[in-house]
Amino acid sequence: MSGEEPLLRIVRGVPTAEELAALVGAIVARPRPAAGPAPAPTSAWARSGRPNNAQHRPGPGAWRAAGLPR
Repeated sequence: MSGEEPLLRIVRGVPTAEELAALVGAIVARPRPAAGPAPAPTSAWARSGRPNNAQHRPGPGAWRAAGLPR
């Protein structure tokens, strides 16, 4: 590892050990992008069989509206 470039380099200021630890912790804890190819988009035919939850909202009269045609 002696010939490799460092993964992290401080270019300005003199951080304390606690500040460096906080920075490294924040970098390590961040979510990583998912590996692999993106899932294929769902076809319109497949989507048509799924319930549309945007049409069904809780509230007064919701039980009645759920059974009525739109």
